[in-house]
Amino acid sequence: MIVEIAEITVKPGSEKVFENGVRQAAPLFLRAKGCHGLSLHHVVETPLVYRLIVKWEALDNHLVDFRNSDDFQEWRRLVGSCFDGAPNVTHSEAVASYG
Repeated sequence: MIVEIAEITVKPGSEKVFENGVRQAAPLFLRAKGCHGLSLHHVVETPLVYRLIVKWEALDNHLVDFRNSDDFQEWRRLVGSCFDGAPNVTHSEAVASYG
């Protein structure tokens, strides 16, 4: 399982528009090949920063399948105007789990 973490800074005043856009875009992710769910986190210490966390079966499901899809274009249409700069996206996989 690959975990995508997209750290997204939004423009001041666009927080609710962004959150609503993510809510509308959730089905686009969930129907994507290899997507196993997503969640949106608001960074408490930095109110304009969010972390979108998406679980993918394989890295290519995100970088190739989803990014080259019409659904990715729709995702960006829904939320892109809220971005204050490009998202910082990383991918990780668990090497240990406790508790």
